[in-house]
Amino acid sequence: MKTLVVYDSVYGNTEEIAKAIGGAISGDVKVLHAGEANLSELEGIDLLIAGAPTQGGRPTPAMQGFLKKVSGPAIKGISAAAFDTRISAKWVGIFGYAAGKIAKNLKKKGGNLVLNPEPFYVKGTEGPLKEGELERAAGWAKEVVKSKITG
Repeated sequence: MKTLVVYDSVYGNTEEIAKAIGGAISGDVKVLHAGEANLSELEGIDLLIAGAPTQGGRPTPAMQGFLKKVSGPAIKGISAAAFDTRISAKWVGIFGYAAGKIAKNLKKKGGNLVLNPEPFYVKGTEGPLKEGELERAAGWAKEVVKSKITG
């Protein structure tokens, strides 16, 4: 299975999660920063996983830029999943989260979402990640793959 994990990261937390996700998936896996990913990376992939930190209720500008580049034909029928990093304060939910917006964008363009968007939590705005989040990310990645295979 050919998998592409695309992420953006401001303080390094989302990059750590993306690498944990990529490391938990067997096969041909590429983990790329959103600024490095181009449409040719989508050719022949079976699974696209995209994630970014939540900033102001949405993904970072680099992730938004990547999502704008992704055309319907490039992602149509490809299995997809989305994640974000966020703080767990209740007031943050008022504005929404990056993962939901990433997932909605991928689905709108024809991607097949295999699981609901997944949050990973940081302690404070700059992190670090809460304890156990890297392990949880690896477990989530395995669930994504299982859902893609059985779905």
